[in-house]
Amino acid sequence: MKESYSIYHQEYIIMAEYRMLQTENLQGIYVIPSYENSLLWFGVIFVRSGVYEGGVFRFTLTLPEKFPNDSVPVVTFTSKLYHPAVNANTGVLNLNEVFPQWDRKQNHIWQILKYLHLIFNNLNFKSPANVEASVAFKNNRKVFLEKVKECVMSSIDHIYDDPPIDDKHYITFKPYDPELHETAKNIMLNLSKTNEGSHGISWVQPGSFQSFSKEETT
Repeated sequence: MKESYSIYHQEYIIMAEYRMLQTENLQGIYVIPSYENSLLWFGVIFVRSGVYEGGVFRFTLTLPEKFPNDSVPVVTFTSKLYHPAVNANTGVLNLNEVFPQWDRKQNHIWQILKYLHLIFNNLNFKSPANVEASVAFKNNRKVFLEKVKECVMSSIDHIYDDPPIDDKHYITFKPYDPELHETAKNIMLNLSKTNEGSHGISWVQPGSFQSFSKEETT
């Protein structure tokens, strides 16, 4: 009985964390807990500025078994990402500098995602996870930018890949088809004009990988 209560209590906390991050201004970042396992979240970030601009990078967020009374959650990029803060072999984002330990009273998942957003603009780290990338950024900017461009292009090339696992909540993308998407796009655009509480619109303009992009009006 106690174990069942503990599981339900944990599920409640995880859903509360998910609702909390929906109120934050996490532009270009989208996450959803796995259908099969609430401790595993699928995510994708659309980078809109800086040297990684145009990149569409997938990642997972893994919560520890005793969350929130345990270690720091783990962010792992599943897209190839050449970055000083990301381990080149595992894809794991180094969170030690900002989350040396997890305090359930002060720390929340949205803070991790906020940091994930910031790493694409701040490339200086005291303890880089990828020393080669860190050295290249400081001493050989040309080589660094070439490798960054490679991973940005690779992320775009793989945006329509089939899901690597069978999970209903895995985030997928399909090429824009006016017959399928135009009506839904117009509905979402109209809702965004009338609903101030809306958290955005989920479509991508043809020829662009900028999420929630729409034609400029004069």
